[in-house]
Amino acid sequence: MTIDEKERDLFRAEIGQVRRVRSHRDHSRPAAARPVPAQRRRDEQAVLDELAHGPIDFSQVETGEEISYLRPGLRKRVISRLRRGHWRCQDELDLHEMNVAAATQSIRAFLDEAARRGYGCVKIIHGKGLRSGPDGPQLKRLAAGLLARHSGVCAFASARPNDGGTGAVYVLLERSV
Repeated sequence: MTIDEKERDLFRAEIGQVRRVRSHRDHSRPAAARPVPAQRRRDEQAVLDELAHGPIDFSQVETGEEISYLRPGLRKRVISRLRRGHWRCQDELDLHEMNVAAATQSIRAFLDEAARRGYGCVKIIHGKGLRSGPDGPQLKRLAAGLLARHSGVCAFASARPNDGGTGAVYVLLERSV
């Protein structure tokens, strides 16, 4: 469709004088939101769940009445000092009356919070498992497995008798070695 000269003149007469508007506004688009790596997050969570619930390799953990663990590469003197209470416990977690799922979450959250606060040594009271039935001390085994796998744990050992004995462990965190 073409506009003849007469209609153009009529249009300009009705509109009047026009001028270009200059603006200092930024007309560019806002930056796009960064993509969320959902699959990567799911993969990492799957690995954590597998580590937490998969078979436990107790080759690095001594079991029995007393439990202890020493990260490879650390001196044996560290574990003997830990058993004697050389480091002061800066916080403690009591797992009594918890089931395995609640204890798992509590231990993870407790260790993360202890690392965030910069604690060097903490105590976890898991109990002796006297009422655990034929399966034995479930929370004790759970604590040993989780602690041995946690990257921030350097060592752990059963506590002294006045601190809970074999029903508790001292946990030496990475900051203090």
